[in-house]
Amino acid sequence: MFFKSNQQFLEKKQREIYYSRDMKRVLKNFKGHKHLLFMDFEGTQFSHEMIAFGAVLVTIDKNGYIVKQKKPIKRYVRAKNAIGKFVEGLTGITQKDLNRYGVTFSQAMKDLKKYCGMAFKKSSFITFGNHDMRILGQSVSYNLDTPKDLCNIIRSNYVDFQSIISEFIRDEKGNVLSLSHYLELFGLPFDGEAHDPEYDALNLAKLYDVFMRNKDLVLNEFIKKMQNSSYGIEPINKVVKKLLSNNVVTPEEFTQLLKEYID
Repeated sequence: MFFKSNQQFLEKKQREIYYSRDMKRVLKNFKGHKHLLFMDFEGTQFSHEMIAFGAVLVTIDKNGYIVKQKKPIKRYVRAKNAIGKFVEGLTGITQKDLNRYGVTFSQAMKDLKKYCGMAFKKSSFITFGNHDMRILGQSVSYNLDTPKDLCNIIRSNYVDFQSIISEFIRDEKGNVLSLSHYLELFGLPFDGEAHDPEYDALNLAKLYDVFMRNKDLVLNEFIKKMQNSSYGIEPINKVVKKLLSNNVVTPEEFTQLLKEYID
């Protein structure tokens, strides 16, 4: 890549260093785990009990890149309460499906542990948003035979990837994007049907991997987010916008901006 000046080259390298530090901060969420389990739970409309889950186990390297991916798992789960017409329409899951193919919540958690094998206690459990943990909690409360030790391991090592990616990328109004729109931003299709938990888990793994690998796009989107952000105090807003526009702000200029703001 051609740079018009050494200054541009240095600026790019500095931004890459900041990005690298931020990616290391992302990896800290995983507590040194080399296995990530990407999950999606579907729940009933009113009681928010689990009616299905999908998950895919991956192995990451020291950079956080996915280097190995296991065939996904999917289970229907029999809830204690009705699914609800809205959720039936949204997910395509019916009571007949649960009656025919569903397992108990307890068995579903045991199947998830078996799928992970020895990696279960050495994994971080990744979802998109925090509603999945509400579904897990509600399912525990409705099932007396819940294997609470397994659920506690999940909750203790749970990571909301939506909260991570939204630190770097939002729309022009500061809103968080959907899973499908984040994939679209990276030029990737959404595989399968939305609200099919198996495909939601697979698409989440795909989003994670492209996010970790595509530093240029993340940097550009992060800068856009900073340009559209408000930092509470007008002088700071002005300084940030000047710096992001490749302008220099001296300490004296910053002091003058503060004086003008106070006056």
